Amino acid sequence: MSSEPPMRAAAAWTRSSRCCARESAAVPPGDGSAVNHYTAIFDDARVLDVHRYSDAGPGEPGSVMTITFELAGQEFIALNGGPQFPFTEAVSLSVDCASQEEVDRFWMRLTDGGEEGPCGWLKDKFGLSWQIVPRKLTELLGDPDPVKSQRVMEALFGMKKINIQSLMDAAEQ
Repeated sequence: MSSEPPMRAAAAWTRSSRCCARESAAVPPGDGSAVNHYTAIFDDARVLDVHRYSDAGPGEPGSVMTITFELAGQEFIALNGGPQFPFTEAVSLSVDCASQEEVDRFWMRLTDGGEEGPCGWLKDKFGLSWQIVPRKLTELLGDPDPVKSQRVMEALFGMKKINIQSLMDAAEQ
């Protein structure tokens, strides 16, 4: 079993009814570099299949049309729909992290060339939004004491990359 945290797709990604979830989105550019970047970040990752455009188009012949790949046990299909279909925050991937070390590692690798956002959100260098979320956050926000969970939420609002210890400190004030 892999030590990689599970990934959850967030927002409006299409799932098939097959036993394995397949997710698709436009992944620029058409040379597969985005997928190669993502599979280099996750230990349990691999490219499963690549389809290229033919002379029939609509893409440049030989350029990547789709790539089926897997990250942390989750299968995705990346479609090169072209630059007219950019990513937006309406679609993000959420990485469930067991520790601060995992949060730090994924944050560093995914923000390289990208940009930090608030509350554990970031955009990578291809414009895809990610949520890097420690499991402890869900536990702290779900505390039966509403005052504690409110302090955690307020601490979260002041963060870009989530710091677990700071959240725990806020809960115990």
